[in-house]
Amino acid sequence: MRLCSIASGSSGNCIYIGDGKSHLLVDTGISKKRVEEGLKQLDVKGEEVDAIFVTHEHIDHIQGLGVFCRKYKTPVYATGGTIEGIRKCSTLGKLPEGILREVEVDKVLKVGRLAVRPFAISHDANEPCGYRVENGAKAVAVATDLGTYNAYTVENLKALDAVVLEANHDIHMLEVGPYPYPLKRRVMGERGHLSNELSGRLLCDILHDGLKSVMLGHLSKENNYAELAYETVKLEVSLGDNPYRGEDIPITVAKRDAVSGIIEL
Repeated sequence: MRLCSIASGSSGNCIYIGDGKSHLLVDTGISKKRVEEGLKQLDVKGEEVDAIFVTHEHIDHIQGLGVFCRKYKTPVYATGGTIEGIRKCSTLGKLPEGILREVEVDKVLKVGRLAVRPFAISHDANEPCGYRVENGAKAVAVATDLGTYNAYTVENLKALDAVVLEANHDIHMLEVGPYPYPLKRRVMGERGHLSNELSGRLLCDILHDGLKSVMLGHLSKENNYAELAYETVKLEVSLGDNPYRGEDIPITVAKRDAVSGIIEL
């Protein structure tokens, strides 16, 4: 099983998950050209993508959806609320007939040998979700764009081999940064984004010996940077009520504008 970030950040997101026979994308928030270039580095062609799973309808997660799907006719899976938001997004253009397919949170959908389970997250979108993907032997998950987490979130992220986990902002950088006050409150709110500290605390709750890779994603360009996210999350792990130290955990940070963190399981 393979997990890779094609792009991850406030300006665009696209994650690849595959097992050699089945190929999935989680979000296409970058141009079709960039998606294709990223897939090429993974030796995957656009027409080989079996499905696109959309976490929510914000433009940094669906920007390239229309152009990609008009070329490849790729099925798009999302919750009913997200599909409604996609249909209202005029910048996507007309999508091929019948391409949007509704999923329900907590119900497993099979794509080839991959079992995909959406799980609800807390974000200011219309029925957003994360995704857990398993192939019978390995399990990975994508959990970004969540302002908070609870026992349900932790349960959906247990027993993973790899995870893409949001570490959006440093609280101090956000507080003193250029964002207007209402936007700062939104980002820090329970339907906003996980700070580096909260990301580290969530990681503490899902750590186990089988977790082979943690990729921090969706970093804010204005309110975070890779080294700070990495060190803060490591520190939270070391301070947490668990037997692990930060340096024990294989943590990487997804790049904003390039393929990064190719994880082979």
